[in-house]
Amino acid sequence: IKVAVQADRECVRSYRPPIQSSNFNTLSLILKTSHPKNLLFYLGSNTTVDFLAVEMHHGKVSLLWNLGSGTTRLQFPETDITNNRWTKINATRFGAHAALSVHQLDSESAPLPAVTSSSPGSSRVLDIDKNTVIHIGGMGADTQRPVALHSSSFQGCLGEASLNERNIGLWSYDSREGKCGGCFSSPQAEETSFYFDGSGFSVVQKSLRATSTSIVLLFKTLSPGGLLLYLASNNTRDFLSLELVEGQVRLTFDLGSGALIQTSNRKYNTGVWYKVTLQRNKRKGYLSIMAAGQSSEKEVLEAESPGTASDLNRYDLDPIYIGGFPFSRPIRRQVVSRAYVGCIKNVEIARSNFDLLKDAYGVRKGCVLKAVRSVSLLSGGFVQINPPSFSQEAELLFTFSSVNQSGVLLAAFSDDRAHRQYFLSLHLVSGMVEAELGDLGGATRKVLVKKANGGSFSDGREHSVILTVNRKSLSLLVDDEHLKSVSLMPGGFSRLSPSSLFIGGLPPEKASRLPVRLRVLSQWFRGCIQHLVMGGALVDLSVAVRYKGAELNSCLLEKSTVGAVLPEDLDAKPTPDPAHLHLAPPTHRSALTAGALTCASDQEPSLLPSAAQFGLSRHSHMTFIINPSAVRKSVSVRMSVRSQALDGLMFLLSDSKQMDFVVLSLKGGRVMLSADLGKGPSSIVSSVAVSDGRWHIVSAEVSRKSVSVTVDDSPPASIPIKGNQLDVDKTLFLGGLPHGVNSRRIS
Repeated sequence: IKVAVQADRECVRSYRPPIQSSNFNTLSLILKTSHPKNLLFYLGSNTTVDFLAVEMHHGKVSLLWNLGSGTTRLQFPETDITNNRWTKINATRFGAHAALSVHQLDSESAPLPAVTSSSPGSSRVLDIDKNTVIHIGGMGADTQRPVALHSSSFQGCLGEASLNERNIGLWSYDSREGKCGGCFSSPQAEETSFYFDGSGFSVVQKSLRATSTSIVLLFKTLSPGGLLLYLASNNTRDFLSLELVEGQVRLTFDLGSGALIQTSNRKYNTGVWYKVTLQRNKRKGYLSIMAAGQSSEKEVLEAESPGTASDLNRYDLDPIYIGGFPFSRPIRRQVVSRAYVGCIKNVEIARSNFDLLKDAYGVRKGCVLKAVRSVSLLSGGFVQINPPSFSQEAELLFTFSSVNQSGVLLAAFSDDRAHRQYFLSLHLVSGMVEAELGDLGGATRKVLVKKANGGSFSDGREHSVILTVNRKSLSLLVDDEHLKSVSLMPGGFSRLSPSSLFIGGLPPEKASRLPVRLRVLSQWFRGCIQHLVMGGALVDLSVAVRYKGAELNSCLLEKSTVGAVLPEDLDAKPTPDPAHLHLAPPTHRSALTAGALTCASDQEPSLLPSAAQFGLSRHSHMTFIINPSAVRKSVSVRMSVRSQALDGLMFLLSDSKQMDFVVLSLKGGRVMLSADLGKGPSSIVSSVAVSDGRWHIVSAEVSRKSVSVTVDDSPPASIPIKGNQLDVDKTLFLGGLPHGVNSRRIS
């Protein structure tokens, strides 16, 4: 049973989710009420006029917003929702244009079409500042109420809320006013599937026979590429992988005398469930793929691996990775992907089933294929998508961030017409944003936006771009401040009926068709492009026609650590049985010299197999499962740390509400140890700074009497603590926290 939030005019909850100023917003609410006048949602700040709100007046739902040029009200007039039935409200805003739909979930009739409206003035971005807060269930006492709102309270039940496609945890509020209760929503069906968001993986262990392998799993995705399963030995070249490559299922395994690669003929990234069955008997591999429950359309592949080796040798405790692979670990050269965005269920390995949440991160229960809204282009790549059909006017919105001064942001091409082709290009030129529309080899029109005071848009910050083109003009608006327009020749826009559209770069065959001065830009863009809106809808990049040199579902300015690839020894002999492998005895850390603990600086940095690097992507972290009873009376932590950052989270143990916790962090370059055993927090800071880019040994201890921290050979810093025992969950976080974990008590 899912518990919703109940309010009776007194319950006001405030939230501070990670949002930024943007040219778009999406909002979804599920609620029920019997009262005709309610404030359902409010986002705003006391220091700016910009706001976004949803309210009820006379039982009808309205969306209100102000981008700085005046308030607009959009009402859904057809549905009165004061019948205490669960209702879903969807609102979207793209630039000045907004849409609102309301549908009662138990209604047997089809949802009514959305109503639309546009706001006045030239403003297109909803400004977010440090004082911006979200109120759900009413408005806080200290919040200035816009005069256009009719209500400031709510009476009813609120089941779900999401903003910009991110769920707002209704019970994980930042602050609360008044009394709040709970009410039950409909029973939830038990989920047996798991969603992988592309940032992590699930790890399982299973003893396997060397001569045979049996794997069954079901997957569902829209992404053309992704790693479904990878198993290998830490000490041999033997491995086996299942992955998607350009939508096709690919099986690869090497038993020590050469790799077998089998690739399906059909594409399976269609958003429906497919069942994959793998049977390996010595060198023979059998792979079948079929739509779940439709065995009549099964695709079957059979082949034998080269050479004479017939055993897949590995240790029983060697991990099996599902839905991804850590970038810090080396992988076999034949494997294309390290991540997966989509759903997996019913994994069966050697007739054993697994809980994919037991040892995982970037994985959640349930299967809702989440759209991909961002892409990082860091190696001269591109993403190709199917373009929309342009009508009388086309408007494209997106956000980009880059430190490169030049590069293609977007480019669209029409079909050849009597050996003539028309194009639209949006690109960076020396830190300025330029749009150009015209005939390849013929006349073109362009508009250039410069940043004020000689600044550059290639400053690593997010910049909003809105391109509008119609029969008369081509307009370019950057950051809601810099607007430039140019008139078009008669018929200039009507000639562009795009057949292909590219993001962040161009393949060579298309780059050669641009004007000469733009060709050199086609591979130069490095950075992130996200929240692309075309035809009044957010673009889902997971359904891209193709992509190359792109990291979907990420937003990076620089290349993350390239996953290590194991060297390919072409003359390698068949892998011996692990039982006969010679293993070197472990070296104790105390026997290592300072030089041995220092990474060599080289053009191609070598991998530190016993170390993990954090901070290359947002929310990077590692998760470990511990026995909570083992740390109830005392905690002792020892780690080697190297950093140049002044602040950051290194280690966290806590309960779900962070009432009890132990946290190691960097504060101003020094190590801070904080702990709470249930009777108030105690914190101590090291006397030695560690943010000098060198390795330091950090030791921390928490008992029922004191907390202490030591760096290298410095004297320990200690402080008393109150409490009897540490009651924490079984999850230990290292190097950071996943998205959605609230850290307000430990910050």
